[in-house]
Amino acid sequence: MRMSNLLMPTLREVPAEAEIASHQLMLRAGLIRKLAAGVYSYLPLGLRTLQKVQNIIREEMDRAGAQELLMSALLPAEAYQASGRWEVFGPSMFRLKDRGDRDFCLGPTHEELFTQCVIDNVKSYKEYPMTLYQIQTKYRDEARPRFGIIRSREFIMKDAYSFDLDEKGLDESYQKMYDAYKRIFTRLGLDFTIVDADSGAMGGSGSQEFMVKSPVGEDGIAYCDDCGYAANYEKCECIPTKVMQISGDLPMEKIHTPNAHTIEELVEFLGVSAENFAKTIIYKADDKYIAAMVRGDRDVNEVKLKNLVGCTDDLELAEPGVVTEITNAKVGFAGPVNLGIPVYADKEVAMMQNFVVGANETDMHFKNVNIDRDFEADVVADIRVVVTGDECPKCGGKIKSEQGIEVGHIFKLGTKYSDALGLKYLDENGKQNTVIMGCYGIGVTRCLAAAVEQLHDDNGIMWPVSIAPYQAIVVPANYKNEEQAAEAEKLYEALNAAGVETIIDDRKERAGVKFKDADLIGIPVRVVVGKRVGEGIVEYKERTMDKAIEISLDEAVSKVVQFINENK
Repeated sequence: MRMSNLLMPTLREVPAEAEIASHQLMLRAGLIRKLAAGVYSYLPLGLRTLQKVQNIIREEMDRAGAQELLMSALLPAEAYQASGRWEVFGPSMFRLKDRGDRDFCLGPTHEELFTQCVIDNVKSYKEYPMTLYQIQTKYRDEARPRFGIIRSREFIMKDAYSFDLDEKGLDESYQKMYDAYKRIFTRLGLDFTIVDADSGAMGGSGSQEFMVKSPVGEDGIAYCDDCGYAANYEKCECIPTKVMQISGDLPMEKIHTPNAHTIEELVEFLGVSAENFAKTIIYKADDKYIAAMVRGDRDVNEVKLKNLVGCTDDLELAEPGVVTEITNAKVGFAGPVNLGIPVYADKEVAMMQNFVVGANETDMHFKNVNIDRDFEADVVADIRVVVTGDECPKCGGKIKSEQGIEVGHIFKLGTKYSDALGLKYLDENGKQNTVIMGCYGIGVTRCLAAAVEQLHDDNGIMWPVSIAPYQAIVVPANYKNEEQAAEAEKLYEALNAAGVETIIDDRKERAGVKFKDADLIGIPVRVVVGKRVGEGIVEYKERTMDKAIEISLDEAVSKVVQFINENK
């Protein structure tokens, strides 16, 4: 490819809309362009990289024995209604009606449709096991699309579904996908961690996420260096910790706490630590209201709480007016004593003594409160967010935490969808059984952003060879110089003939501009044909090198080919 013919609208300034490095650099390098909030077009360089990610995924999925097909992105409502997820997805699902007033959606995920495909087309137990996959565009109406293609409303996903006769078969299929995912993300050049995860709306008994560590990640990773345990915040079990508190059977006492709405304000007002308070937070869970209690220095893990309560729709904080109606007080003074709605208390709250809670009266709190004596919790369970320094639930060591970007997620679905849609088989004895399913997703477009987040410097992207839009670039420092241009053209042709995907910067731009663009778009290796070409000398620079080195023109092709082959 010739740079003079390439649609590559690079930007010198950082776009104001872009908050994180991957979004900034993908816009600046001319890989993507925004059409609407959370909706992007992929320009030639971005599309080439995207296609390479897809090809790696296809190769490894095929190697694992999966078969590719392609479903529609426009899906009828019936299958989702049968599984109950037409309601579960709520406002995140793009819904529409056809001219016959029939309900459709733009597919957010395809479990139901793959299940129906097998129902319609597989007639004998002898055809199992099988794993089917597609690389398809998905649509979710995110409330806050952000970070470019990390959280967008239209994105490309690889989703696969395994179908087995029994749990043992599911375990085998799951392991094949687990191994395939490790190969995929390794080939993509990503530094990833595998963590235990919450299955969420997908359902199922077990799941793991493949997370790329990044400070801009929206997911928390809890891990232990001592034993290798790793889980996301939503799944990580919190071992309750007892802290020193006032002991003895002290009477509950109401105290005046004017304008002390928050834990921080109470700590300052009363002069005691946050560990001596219990927060009571009111939530709307489907069509009812509940209270969640955690220690004052803790936060509620809303995913754990949602799963515990068994919400169909999203769990959300109650509106201030509703809180006032329930507690007879302004927000910030809710407490469990005589509250009148179900109370879900964290395990640490059950260990506390003589603690402080809201009194359900504005500017008032209770002190010396004890569970069971002064109030009863309907449920005591782990509902808090893990923090650095917590005890590891596996070995007792210390938990560490980082942020991460989820790029892959694998689930053991069991019979959730096969039961809902009636996917059965007759075994060799004529007995009817339910097919066991697994689900395996990769955020294809998100992988691009995750790679850029991990692999960039101040000058631009640093693509790994495996997914770079082009593997090498030949830069004649002065294309107007006939000798430089001629030798650069010969080198360009030779590299392409050797199987190296090469671009030549034949623009009549200054050398500095060409170097900046090569670094910005992240080409892995650059060969500069400059003033010493008459002596048979060119400059060779890998994108990760601090400085270029001089090599002979004769060895340029072999050196580039060697680098590419060693880093594919």
